[in-house]
Amino acid sequence: MLLDQETENEIAYELCQLLGRAILPVVGSDGPGAPAGTFGTAFFYSELVGATDDGEVVQEWLLTAAATTRTPYGEIGLRPSVTEPADGAAEPIELPDFASRWLQLPELGLAAMPTGGLHGYADDRGWSWRTQQVTDAVAAPADAVARVGAEPGSAFVLALGVGADGSRPLEAVIERVARDGDEVRVTPELPPGYVGAPVFGVEVPDGGLSLRCLGLLLPANDGGHPVATFDRIRSALAAATAGYR
Repeated sequence: MLLDQETENEIAYELCQLLGRAILPVVGSDGPGAPAGTFGTAFFYSELVGATDDGEVVQEWLLTAAATTRTPYGEIGLRPSVTEPADGAAEPIELPDFASRWLQLPELGLAAMPTGGLHGYADDRGWSWRTQQVTDAVAAPADAVARVGAEPGSAFVLALGVGADGSRPLEAVIERVARDGDEVRVTPELPPGYVGAPVFGVEVPDGGLSLRCLGLLLPANDGGHPVATFDRIRSALAAATAGYR
């Protein structure tokens, strides 16, 4: 669905408020102190995996594009808004053997990290996470993904860009999303730091706007970015963790 500019601007602003603390910067390099080789964005996803008499059972993941994790060493950046207290964000999380820290799903170009280790890291250092998550209720179901058509519609990418000084500012950009054969794509090519970021679209059920996370931004090709969509993400995670659920 293509929205008017005023509505798009309002949604971009609201997206920063609702999910600005769902995203973290990712940097890959050859080792500590080496120049950065890759910049990306990762985001927290809360997957509903079942229910008990005590309530819903969820698995929390940190998701990004696999292309951002293929370096010998990586860092997951921390921002004062996502730690309690804020000074917990003074240093990034340093991760040697970076690729091995992730569940790699190459058929999707996706990397997923269970967040238990991240919570343990915080506990060991005397702080706690203060984040937002893309929940299963926000992540687009298969029928919503299927409704993305060939005509471009409004899309919103929530990412951490790369400033000239190396800073990672929070950015919500308004773009277009459309189907190209079997792919859902965002056009045009986006700046450094955006790969791995969540991509949102809108629908209008019962006369009101509904924001859906369509999936995750993959590296650019042919002038735009393919999206790893949530119908495939859910299936791939379920298959990869079938013995542990």
